[in-house]
Amino acid sequence: MFTGIDEVDWASLHHAYGSAEDVPGWLRALASADTAERATALDGMYGALHHQGCVYDSTLACVPFLFSLVTREEVPDRGGIVELLVGIGAESAAGDPRARDAVCAGAEVFVRLTGDPDPTVRRASASALVHFLAAPARALELLRQRLRAERDDRVLLALLEALALFVRRHPAHADAAVDLLAEQSAPPYAPGLRLAALGQLALVAPARLPADLVPTAVRLLRERSAHRARITEPCAADSLVGRIRRLRPSDEEGSRLLHTLHTALGDRVDDRIALLGGQLTGPDPVDRCHGVWMAAALVRGWRADHAGTVRLLGAQLDAERDWLRDAAVTVLAELFALATPAADDLYGLVCARPDLWTHRVERGSSTLGGPLKALARNGDPRAVPALAHLLAGPAAPGDLGFELAHLGAAAAPLAPAVRHRLGRIPPASPDTARLAAPLLAAVGAIGDEDAVPEVLRLLPGTPGGVGAWDDAIAGQVIATLEVLGATARAVPALRALLHTRHATAAAGALWSAQQDASIVLPALLRELTRGDPESRRLAAVQLGRLGPAARAALPTLRRMARSPLARDQVPAACALWRITADPEPVLPVLREAWAQDPHTRRTIARCLTAMGPAAAPLRPLAAAELAAPRRHLARSGGGGGRGIPEDEALLRACREVLARCRRTQSGPSRDRPSSGPEPSGS
Repeated sequence: MFTGIDEVDWASLHHAYGSAEDVPGWLRALASADTAERATALDGMYGALHHQGCVYDSTLACVPFLFSLVTREEVPDRGGIVELLVGIGAESAAGDPRARDAVCAGAEVFVRLTGDPDPTVRRASASALVHFLAAPARALELLRQRLRAERDDRVLLALLEALALFVRRHPAHADAAVDLLAEQSAPPYAPGLRLAALGQLALVAPARLPADLVPTAVRLLRERSAHRARITEPCAADSLVGRIRRLRPSDEEGSRLLHTLHTALGDRVDDRIALLGGQLTGPDPVDRCHGVWMAAALVRGWRADHAGTVRLLGAQLDAERDWLRDAAVTVLAELFALATPAADDLYGLVCARPDLWTHRVERGSSTLGGPLKALARNGDPRAVPALAHLLAGPAAPGDLGFELAHLGAAAAPLAPAVRHRLGRIPPASPDTARLAAPLLAAVGAIGDEDAVPEVLRLLPGTPGGVGAWDDAIAGQVIATLEVLGATARAVPALRALLHTRHATAAAGALWSAQQDASIVLPALLRELTRGDPESRRLAAVQLGRLGPAARAALPTLRRMARSPLARDQVPAACALWRITADPEPVLPVLREAWAQDPHTRRTIARCLTAMGPAAAPLRPLAAAELAAPRRHLARSGGGGGRGIPEDEALLRACREVLARCRRTQSGPSRDRPSSGPEPSGS
């Protein structure tokens, strides 16, 4: 296996982390009898020799030895080594031909391995036939033969994926491969295999899909699950594996099959919603759990009427399996207002399970529990009694104020308790910012004017306020005072902040209080030219609020509007409009920024609404946004990300642009640039 390994000058070769002198040890460890040693060696080779798809001289030197290892049946875990070889040859970054050529030189080894006694080796070798054999016709014939001979379901699935890969790589020979996929998608083949074939057909030949795709897929899924349920797993009741399977879903293969189909359907949202309906109403809780996560991906990425899907998510909350209930709660908490169709189910769970109101985290602290968080984020006032109970306790969850803020005025009964907690925070403590930030968010959302004294004491320079401490929340304090209409009471402290890093926020608050440009304009001009990028953007927003009184800022704002960054262009362009009421230099900037950065579109839409008839040339942008099926702002991750509510806010802003257009077309317009606040972000 290792003939010649010591003749290679490994110390002169390199990998991702430097000298390759450790590579011979990894290669020998791949043949070790110790499982942990083999796994460590394989991880090391992936990380060092194929780091982010890169190819090094040591990578090329390893290839012959890797081929030697995979041909020895006595070597354990050869499937992982085959996968490494395929990755080196097929997935190298920047299209490096050296790695591909090195692996192609051993292509005949993969032909033999497709008939290896080890199914993991056969599975890993399937795609290698497509990647590395020079003759497409031969590769296709070998795949056909293996489909006829193979009996292992996982290997069969890999062969179907290889057929779809063949279609993409060799379109001139695709028809025969598509015929094989279509054949495997029909009786008499097993349900799982047929479902897999449908998914691959949807990826490469959607025209060959049956007209009744969704009902067929749902039926096959349930037949496959029924078959799985009849399979007895030995010692499941007493083994560690059995206990783990009772705690979480374990059918990764089934998840992969449906994920492939959802991915292939893409923008066919109606079909995907119907497919989710089948997944979420099936008898198998594992299938329903996979459906929950796939529903999250659909709602997160696509705009549609998701009410039916959300109702089915709510129906999972009374599941006997904790992992299914918890998955549904996690997804519903991410939906915010879109969770309304499941609000009754959430409220029922909140009432039935007070033990779920909080979630313990490290060091004994807690966060708001998923069901109550989802109900509050939905703006449902029925969350108030449970939140009141937690606020009355000795240790309310640290994030409670942030979640309470989603209730807005409905949380008014909680105002005294929030105010009391805010007043107990020591102003000069290192924990002040962490403790006060969520409570300030709640005070602002409720609009509790009685909390002004408690808010003011957190602002440096006010009577009884903080002294020399890290004013990490001064900006939030100022914003809260503005929301409460209490900036006049903080004028001395705000003036003192005009020479700090909070100058832009303080200037905006002073403008709200006194409308005196002579006080705030010098500070804003200074921040516009010398501040950090975020301060410059906020300064542009605040200058726009001053209207014509900020004409001294026009030269700098015009330069800022020519920035290559859309996030600089947009606040500058909006400020130019508010100061000059001239749309001609502004509209091209907004059009370019809209195309460049979707995160600016909500701010642009607000500006277009304020512009009234002058924005007519850009109203098609809002119409196109409303017609687009995909969300631009939703993040890929779950766990409470704000992508969905941000995207829904963008859609509301676009609808307002079009509604304003209709209003101005139906009657005389009195549009003038507004001097009201304009948010700097989207």
